[in-house]
Amino acid sequence: MVIHFNVDGHLACGHKGQQLSASRELNRVKCRSCRNTDAYKQARKDQRNAARRASRQTKHAIGTANWRAEWIERLTAMAGLQRLPRGFARQAYV
Repeated sequence: MVIHFNVDGHLACGHKGQQLSASRELNRVKCRSCRNTDAYKQARKDQRNAARRASRQTKHAIGTANWRAEWIERLTAMAGLQRLPRGFARQAYV
């Protein structure tokens, strides 16, 4: 059975009928005509860009939090009185 792409209550390929199955999930769409429409291609592009944006944000959030912990561990492992850089409150020496 062919599954069509549903856009605002209509099928992207323009077919009409009560018995046609449709979905908003891009991976389930099997109709070649629907997959070739601008609406489907734009939805696919938006989904791909959103996934890329989300992965970049998680990588950025993880990276900014880890550098500080790694730096503190590195200074703690050093022998002697090593000053922490500015911004670390209430810790004159490690």
